[in-house]
Amino acid sequence: MNDLSSVMMEPGIVADQSRSLWALVTEHSTYALGVTKEGLVINLHWGPRLATLADLPDPCLALTHSSHDPALTSIAEEYPGFGGLRYGELAAQVVFADGVRDLDLCYERAELLPVKASLSGLTLYLRDRHYPLTLLLRYQLDLANDLIIRSAVWRNEGDEPIRLERAFSAAWHLPHSFASRTLTTLAGQWAGESQIQRRPLVAGTALIESRRGITSLNAAPWLAIESEPMPGQLAPEVYFASLAWSGNWMIRVNYDVTGKTTVVGGISEHDFAWQLAAGETFTTPDFVAGFADDGLNGARQRLHRYVRETVLPTSQALQPRPVLYNSWEATTFDVSEQGQIELAELAARLGVELFVVDDGWFMRRVSDTTGLGDWRPDPRKFPRGLGPLIERVHDLGMAFGLWVEPEMVNPDSELYRAHPDWAYAFPTRARSEARNQLVLNLGREDVRNYLFEALNRLLTEYSIAYLKWDMNRPISEPGWADYLAQGGEARELWVRHTHGVYALMDALRAHHPSLSIESCASGGGRADLAILRRTDQVWTSDNTHPEARLLIQEGFSLALPARVMGAWVTDAGRRQVPLAFRFHVAMLGALGVGGNLIHWSAEEMDEAASWIAIYKQIRHLVQDGEQSWLLSPHATHGQFAAVQYTSQARDQALVFFFWRDQVFGGSHPPLRLCHLKPNAVYRIEPLRALPTASPLQEYPAVLSGAALMATGLPPLLDNWQTHASYLVKLTEITVPPGGSVRTENKPRAESLPVVY
Repeated sequence: MNDLSSVMMEPGIVADQSRSLWALVTEHSTYALGVTKEGLVINLHWGPRLATLADLPDPCLALTHSSHDPALTSIAEEYPGFGGLRYGELAAQVVFADGVRDLDLCYERAELLPVKASLSGLTLYLRDRHYPLTLLLRYQLDLANDLIIRSAVWRNEGDEPIRLERAFSAAWHLPHSFASRTLTTLAGQWAGESQIQRRPLVAGTALIESRRGITSLNAAPWLAIESEPMPGQLAPEVYFASLAWSGNWMIRVNYDVTGKTTVVGGISEHDFAWQLAAGETFTTPDFVAGFADDGLNGARQRLHRYVRETVLPTSQALQPRPVLYNSWEATTFDVSEQGQIELAELAARLGVELFVVDDGWFMRRVSDTTGLGDWRPDPRKFPRGLGPLIERVHDLGMAFGLWVEPEMVNPDSELYRAHPDWAYAFPTRARSEARNQLVLNLGREDVRNYLFEALNRLLTEYSIAYLKWDMNRPISEPGWADYLAQGGEARELWVRHTHGVYALMDALRAHHPSLSIESCASGGGRADLAILRRTDQVWTSDNTHPEARLLIQEGFSLALPARVMGAWVTDAGRRQVPLAFRFHVAMLGALGVGGNLIHWSAEEMDEAASWIAIYKQIRHLVQDGEQSWLLSPHATHGQFAAVQYTSQARDQALVFFFWRDQVFGGSHPPLRLCHLKPNAVYRIEPLRALPTASPLQEYPAVLSGAALMATGLPPLLDNWQTHASYLVKLTEITVPPGGSVRTENKPRAESLPVVY
């Protein structure tokens, strides 16, 4: 044993060159890997933080159990490729110019990268033993959030092309465990995204993926694996992962009868190939994974901090997300200058900060059958252009935003008639229309140039602060005849389209640094870590009914923070659900309004204005606080939900509580809170709009953090209410000597004892 082995490891990357191993140490976890004498890179540990390098085993091959279970299948290889006696989950498959399909990678060297912000870096260089193919395994370490960010870079250093047929981002190996494990994923459909799915892991492979060319409404590139708490543990250990990719993706989870658990994922191998020409490289998306010893809420909070601190565009991430109004439900395609001004004046009365004109503003756009691709204001609807409307919006104290769908074209449009070859197609097949539109090939430079010029012209001519960037159908007929004729690999188009979207957004933001973009794809169809590097929020779902939204928003929150979750109060559920309940649901994220304000009563307008004013006072906690779901609507069949937001200093907190119906009467149990200071005293202040909706029962004015976490917040709602909700703010206060505090909330009591 060498001297390094006994040195206590501080957070960062610790290397032991003599044993060919590295430990990636965060505040609460250690991820360790090493090189066997055969040159294979394997995982040695991932889980709770270790103290020294001596805690790690020497890198070596596993014993061969039988000829059917060889060592190459049994070991936890960091990046297993198709080749040799490997029959487990694979991260890569290639075809060399001579037709050989066997990959044999050997470790060459390691490079430690300088610390950048809160991230440390490690790159391992591997090389095929025979062919001039190099693979770089890249690791970034987020110290504070217990995250490992992995990707791979392929480099052809020869003279002949090499075809990649699978190029995942990483393979992750969980430690063997006697504990039962549960896989949590997010599934859905249009108007029903982000539904939490839980299933026990049993021997076999679970697959989640998208083959639609976008992240998809049907599955999210996120997962969590929980282990049942062992004796002495307070919460289950959770391994969680999220893939930063906005195109086709695939994640596979394999579990065997011995308890071995492997996760691989990246760009989907479905209809994928990439021609790696001489001297070229191919970089996979980031695959972000982490370990949490405090359950799903702990995993949620780590990912939220990572998105806020590292992923989001800096210029917007430091600003509060504005309260917006969107005109779609009020006008659909019946857009006019005067009609939008009327809505803007009503929105301004509510305290809205951003007014957004949705679909219907551009050339000949009277339905979803025409106009997509012709990104100029329709002179019949805006005879003077958009200028007078924008000027009026600004006079009302609001910024202006616009809906666009750049990747799409209607066959009935000037663009399509001029360039039918710009849409995806096979020459011998009919083009499938969905929502009366086709998909433009953003892998083509001329298409991207046209779209940049059209959108840049709008953003330059008009003062537009925000774009709602939609995509309302998946890709079909993925043909690219011109590229194929030039000797290209047509199956690259899935990746090239996604790269094209990124390039177009990046170019627009470079020319307009203050521009804010919301990602939309018929709702939450493009919500992932990669799109959020270029956008500021996501339209969560086209379904705005508050009961559905509680379920959708809980699932969404497992992967992405409240700051990026667009949530509107609309007319959905207006006749059955109180406005307070609808606002409370929407206030869980980036608040917006989308109802037809022309039909709202004076009382509704006044109450809405009051809720918006309250939201502006607390949005710093909602958008940037630590979010914990105390009651899951999935677990309670939609009957209950409760969410807590806590400041980083734990001196303030918000609690939202929802009770759908109370057919049996009675009251709910006290609500136990979390992440407060046990010895601190908190003022309890219900936040209510005027007029007050759903009067609350008597409540204690002050309680200690210990009491709020151990015995809970007492029931505040009256019996027999339907769709009841409340919002409570907790603020740490100073207790004077003697252990009591005066309160204005309880006029009948001169002072109240502090309960610990």
